[in-house]
Amino acid sequence: MAGWSGLALEEAVVAQGGCAAVMRSLDEWRRHPQGQSVAREPLIAFAAAGPISAAQGGQQARAHADGAADAAASGGRRAWGWTAGRPLAGLKVLDLTRVLAGPVATRFLAGYGADVLRIDPPSWNEPGVIPEVSLGKRCARLDLTQSADRTVFEGLLAEADVLVHGYRPDALERLGFGEQMRQQLNPGLIDVSLDAYGWTGALAGRRGFDSLVQMSCGIAQHGMQMQGAGKPVPLPVQALDHATGYLMAAAVVRALIARLNEGRTLHARLSLARTATLLTDAPSSAASPLNTLAPAGDGDFSPQLEQTEWGPARRYRPPVGIEGAKMAWDRPAGSLGSSAARWGQE
Repeated sequence: MAGWSGLALEEAVVAQGGCAAVMRSLDEWRRHPQGQSVAREPLIAFAAAGPISAAQGGQQARAHADGAADAAASGGRRAWGWTAGRPLAGLKVLDLTRVLAGPVATRFLAGYGADVLRIDPPSWNEPGVIPEVSLGKRCARLDLTQSADRTVFEGLLAEADVLVHGYRPDALERLGFGEQMRQQLNPGLIDVSLDAYGWTGALAGRRGFDSLVQMSCGIAQHGMQMQGAGKPVPLPVQALDHATGYLMAAAVVRALIARLNEGRTLHARLSLARTATLLTDAPSSAASPLNTLAPAGDGDFSPQLEQTEWGPARRYRPPVGIEGAKMAWDRPAGSLGSSAARWGQE
């Protein structure tokens, strides 16, 4: 690879279906057509769900069990058993996400009582992060290329209040569960989606993840420059993932408010690249010292032991909270595929 230019290598890898990113500076990304497209996108792009005919809604509703049919017939605006202390208790969240932003979002929702059901294909695993991101969730497996599992998934989708997904924009479409089909199955579904490089421009839909987006958007080059290093220096954590995850959770809550107060169904789109723009455009202080992260202390950890299937563990305290509503999880972390693909059941 020594004879390749960075851009040519990036394009060759992407052309073969892989993920790659040449390192750009902040200014290079701001001048890049995709950087300019992303900068014009809202941080959270809300849109009202499109209209669906009564015939379509009725036809799909009749194909499912009574609970799903009732939900579809009412436009999906079901109530849930929330309380002031557990504001999302009983909310059904279908989780089609992978490391790391989407799972952070659904972990947050589970922390306030949401019934989060994560679905993965039979062979997928993320052994390094599952103990971190499966907290509070039930994790099941379905093969959406198989008829029986597709039927199960349609039933789950029809009963869900919220769908959070972070696959490539065309992935669900290719499986036959594109936006129009999802809306037919559940007209009142709050649909929150994530991608890497934004939803407009030539690179919209390109595969990517936090570390690559940091390379593309200039963050890794800026870190290298600031530290006088000879190689890319990304942020010490996957900050784009974590920040976008919390923004996705906020989008769900905002859409729930619109559903309750206005009877509207909202969809939302976010991207790692747009979150990166928020970060890189923020004012910085030239006096900010480098490498001043404080070491972890006892006060950074939750006092309770969590009994996971990997053994007892102590977690870091959550970085955000809501006054008057304690963040707590009803289930310990568990491995993928450890639960049945059903709502509210083991």
